[in-house]
Order: sequence, then structure tokens, then C-alpha cells
Amino acid sequence: MNFEYFIARHIAPGRSEAYSRPVIRIAYISIALGLALMIASVAIVVGFKKSIREKITGFATPLQVVAFDRNQSVEETPIIPSEKLLKLLKSDANVAHVQLTAQKAGVLKTKDQIQGVVLKGVGTDYDWSFLKDNLLEGSLPDFHNGNDKQVLISRKLSHELMLKVGDPVRLWFVGGDGSEALGRKLIVSGIYHTGMEEFDKRYVIGALQQVQKLNGWKPDQVGNVEIELKDFSKINQTAQALYNQVPYNMTVDNIIQEYPEIFNWLALLDTNVVVILVLMLVVASITMVSTLFILIIERTAMVGILKTLGSSNTSVRKIFLYKAAYIIGRGMFWGNFAGLLFYFIQYHFHVFLLDPQNYYVSYVPVELHPLTLLWLNLGTFLMTLLVLILPSYYITRIVPARALRYE
Repeated sequence: MNFEYFIARHIAPGRSEAYSRPVIRIAYISIALGLALMIASVAIVVGFKKSIREKITGFATPLQVVAFDRNQSVEETPIIPSEKLLKLLKSDANVAHVQLTAQKAGVLKTKDQIQGVVLKGVGTDYDWSFLKDNLLEGSLPDFHNGNDKQVLISRKLSHELMLKVGDPVRLWFVGGDGSEALGRKLIVSGIYHTGMEEFDKRYVIGALQQVQKLNGWKPDQVGNVEIELKDFSKINQTAQALYNQVPYNMTVDNIIQEYPEIFNWLALLDTNVVVILVLMLVVASITMVSTLFILIIERTAMVGILKTLGSSNTSVRKIFLYKAAYIIGRGMFWGNFAGLLFYFIQYHFHVFLLDPQNYYVSYVPVELHPLTLLWLNLGTFLMTLLVLILPSYYITRIVPARALRYE
């Protein structure tokens, strides 16, 4: 039998313990609220970063193979991706999908409205999953059998230009040599909405063949090779590995470098979470230290009796640490309950809403992995308990002869 654990289990609040009762309740509440806030904070930040990242990579994949030049404009320098290059890119363990695209700046014009846009030309190998999930009306363009007249526009453009599914639109571009204006009459096949206003008001999704014709390119020339990744966290390692293998006249662009302001903003959220976690641990630790001192003081007579019967300081300290561990564990149980309740309600019902113009999403997204939850619980329990080791040495200062006077 574990003597210390047995004694700790049978320590029950008595009539004389007027102070420990409310203090222990405060300890329960403090640990429960702290852990619940930590779970909610981590879930919100992880979910928010994932949602924003998926929206950005839905328009611009994490990596793009482009021509190695100093061209910083929307107009792209064409490249010819060989079968060997495409096979090499697909062979990387972190590459999920490879697709050929091109884009060209132009003007979308109706009878009484005009709007600058970028026509993003995609081929039959394009991954439509992101735009399919954000499709509001109509259908996705079908570019099979030589059909290249359909385009996908955003809800923002459809409202500003008063367009609907099936309407014809005319896009104007500057020719490849810059000497003439080229017009194309296309048909709106569908309307999408992602909440990323910067992208929604900019991109019109059309056929790759249209951009090739407008630029006077050959059928095997494209603007870039877009690369989707299995693990976004390995983007820098994958970019470096692919850069070392592509031809000398090509390079690999990184989406983090292309949109640094957005990814820097997302990185700041990690700092906020760290601050919240530290503050919650500090509050819980201070509360538990106070609780431990009060438990020891109110049990001074018991400490004196145990020492008189031959218990060592280490043994008595273990009794109170076991009791503290029980208090921490019970508080963590209710903290997990509250934190996971918030997670499941928000995940399924989207109770807490956001302004999509400022936050790019219409509700607070949450994402929580079991391993993350395990580390939060383990870290909270161990850190709070470790903080109590030093205060527990107060027991060594209790002299049995004086302690028994409390009886």
C-alpha cells in the first residue's frame, strides 16, 4: 500500500477548516477556466490559420515554378514544362498535385461598368476542389472538347457589374506585342465567394488556351507550374529541394514570400497564444501555491502527529502533493469539459461570427488535434504540480512539539 496516497485520499475537510473549503473551490475554478481558455485559444488560432491558408492557397498554390527573370508584373514570361520536369516535381514526397496555369491582366466591361481583373487560365488538370466548395451559383467551367468560352467570377464582381450565371461578358486585354487591344466574349458559368476580398475582386477563372492565344504563345507554353503540398509546414524544405532540380532558366516561388503581410500577421497569432498559455499557467500556479499553503497550515496538527509517529518530511510532503494533484486533476476535468464543449458547439453551429471584410472568414473557425489536447493537459498538470514542489518544503519547518499545540 502507498501510505502517502492512502492518507491523501482520506483527508476530508472538517468543521475547523473554514478557509480551505472556499480556497479549494477557487482552485478548481481557476484551473478549469485556465485550461478551458487554453483549449479555446489553441483551437481558434489553429483553425483560423488553417482557414486563411486554405483560402490563399486556393488561388495561389504554396509553390510555383516560374521563369527565372526580373519580371515583377502580372504579365508572365512563358516557360515550357517538359514531361521530365513534371515527373520530377511529382516524384517529391511532399508534392500532392501539379497543374499548369497562366494569368493575364485585363479589363472586364459591361454596358455601363468596367473593372480591372486578372484572367487566370487553367487547364483540364486543374484542382477545382477549393472553388467547388465556395461555389454559390451555376457550375464550374468545363474546358474539355476545346470549350474555352466559360469563366468563373466572384460574387463581388457579379454584384458590382450586375452579372448573373449565363450572362455574356467581354474582357479586354493588351496584345502580346503591346500594340493593340484584344477583346474576348465569354460566358459566366458560375459565381464563387471565398471571403478573401483581395482575391475575389481580382480573379476571373477561365481557360488556359485563352491566355495562350492572347499572348501569342505556343500550346506547350504556360505561365507557371503550380504545386500543391501535402504538408504546408515543410514548404521551405520542399521549395529548396525543388529549386535544386529545376532547369537553370526556372525558379521556385514561395507563397509566403509572395504574400508576406498575411503570413506575418498569422505568425503573430502564435505569439498571442503563447502569452495566453503563460498567463493561464501563472494564474493556476499562484492559486495552487496559495491552496497548498492553506492546506498545510490547517493540517499543522496532523503533520505534527505524523512526524511524531516517525514519518519523514519527504513522506509528509508527498501526502500534500497527492492532495494537490487531486485538486489539479479535478479542475482539469471540468476545464476539458468546458473547452471541448465550446469546441464542438463552435465547430458544428458557428455561434461566434466575424466580419469577413476584416478577418476573411464569416465565423470563428476552430481546429483541435487529439495530440495537441494531450500536450495541453500534460503540460498544465506537470507545470502546475512542479511549481508546488518548492512551497511543499514549508513542511520541513514544522516542529512536532509546536504543531501538536494546535490539537
